[in-house]
Amino acid sequence: MFGLQQQMSLCTITKVLALLLLVASADAHGYGHEYGDDDGSDTLVDFYTNDCPAARSIVQLTLKAAIQNDKGLAAALLRLHFHDCFVRGCDASVLLDSTPSNVAEKDSLANKNSIRGFETIDAIKSAVEAVCPGVVSCADILALAARDSVIEIGGPAWEVSSGRRDGLVSSSFESLVNLPPPFADLTTLVNMFAAKGLTEKEMVILSGSHTIGITHCGVIQNRLYNSTGPGGVDPTLDAAYAAKLKVQCPFGTGAGNVIPMDPKNGGAKFDSNYFSNVLANKGIFTSDAALITSSVSRAFVQVEASGPKKPFFDDFAAAMVKMSNIDVIRAPAGEVRRNCRVSN
Repeated sequence: MFGLQQQMSLCTITKVLALLLLVASADAHGYGHEYGDDDGSDTLVDFYTNDCPAARSIVQLTLKAAIQNDKGLAAALLRLHFHDCFVRGCDASVLLDSTPSNVAEKDSLANKNSIRGFETIDAIKSAVEAVCPGVVSCADILALAARDSVIEIGGPAWEVSSGRRDGLVSSSFESLVNLPPPFADLTTLVNMFAAKGLTEKEMVILSGSHTIGITHCGVIQNRLYNSTGPGGVDPTLDAAYAAKLKVQCPFGTGAGNVIPMDPKNGGAKFDSNYFSNVLANKGIFTSDAALITSSVSRAFVQVEASGPKKPFFDDFAAAMVKMSNIDVIRAPAGEVRRNCRVSN
């Protein structure tokens, strides 16, 4: 349902590249400084300075044009990056297409009809390849696009290192066993994040990404109709909110109906509302409600809910830096794909 709306036109890409030629001639690395993530001291942040100095500018400008047409892309690309990093590390394996002999991550039950933004990454990759062929990995593009898209909708900035290489394997089974499901309890969440080197606090903070985006009604049908509370409603879900959700998601609703993750702002504004919602029993997933089932995780939620931006923005940025470096592949392992959908 999202495909064609995401595609960047050739005209748009051409305009972006023309602008980049002007930008590069004056300050090829200026956009990195704008986001405050490049002081020249970190060689991984400066990874493309010699071989593709305009790389970060290309990502930012191409993405900006895409988000102007679709604000929901910010949530989609952030989710895409998360789903990539939790399976085989941040290696762009989630971008690989299925083949006759292999079902890829993107087509697994955990991802199908759940993740999008592939056409936008394709557009960014094409723009980068036009200037610096065979230099910038798809994994780096995805990490930068996730960060830049959050900034575009008013969220925090964080430092994105470069030098990731692209993986060669993508397995639907591995996505099923590595991605935390929306029905997970607290123990499952803590263990799955710990397996990736992330703490319980970081798990809570990263769950705050649910402050933006949408979900399908089918994902929450059991909470609304097949649970143990009155009318089949999950007793951990606020009754008034559940009643509103039932109107939006009638019994039997499939993937066609979508609802915002944050009822307060339509899922389009990056802020700490998610944590306030969770404390008010208005977290949309079972996994959201799970965050207040222990005194430890509940205390983390309360801290993040204490202000609209602080401390959430700083904490989220720090957690994203750590997450975006899970099991990164470095040269000579892996490759730099020419097309993010297929290995070279």
